[in-house]
Amino acid sequence: MDRVNDTKTALVTGANKGIGFAIAQGLGAIGFTVAVGARDDARREAAVERLRAAGVDAFGVALDVTSDISVAAAAATIERTAERLDVLVNNAGISGRTDGDAQDPTTLDLDVVRTVLETNVLGVVRVTNAMLPLLSRAGSPRIVNMSSNMGSLTLRTGPIMAAYAPSKSMLNSVTAQYARRLADSKVIVNAACPGYVATDFTGFNAPRTPEQGAAIAIRLATLPDDGPRGGFFDDEGVVPW
Repeated sequence: MDRVNDTKTALVTGANKGIGFAIAQGLGAIGFTVAVGARDDARREAAVERLRAAGVDAFGVALDVTSDISVAAAAATIERTAERLDVLVNNAGISGRTDGDAQDPTTLDLDVVRTVLETNVLGVVRVTNAMLPLLSRAGSPRIVNMSSNMGSLTLRTGPIMAAYAPSKSMLNSVTAQYARRLADSKVIVNAACPGYVATDFTGFNAPRTPEQGAAIAIRLATLPDDGPRGGFFDDEGVVPW
């Protein structure tokens, strides 16, 4: 029961690789018990073993963010294991197909849009709502939604990706709506941009490491009780909407 009484627990979705794994490792390094959320059983357990080898108290949680049944089961697993949840990092996301101009707005494949939104937006809502009862039991609950400055309507960065970029714009808007709804609660919700990070998403051809990309998420996950709410941040500060 020591974990339940004294140790904060964080769930990181899509935590088996890349930025998600780095967030899990970073939170574990500062004393969190980390629930590694991932769909693939083998990759999830391999990530848990890597974290444990690094001294992190970690356990695996089978989690497909596109499935109501999977998300409900994940919430039940966390409740059994830790009784509450202190931090939720909604990191799981997909870029969507780009072949055949599938994300050119003039030839946009609507099935790609639906698939991307199902994970990047609806998945975040599905997981967040399932975990809110557990977060409400924590003293200083935090939710971090991993976004991208590609979703900034002001910056308009990156390649033209008319499924992925709008999914992050909508995620930012959803983040703001949660922050408004939870303004009078203990739950602090923000969105984070990790920057251009070398992961499989970028073909590992980017200047930032996963650890650098994870830093802003870890900062937002550990905000003080008077920290900002409903914002969009990267390492340099506020990202324009």
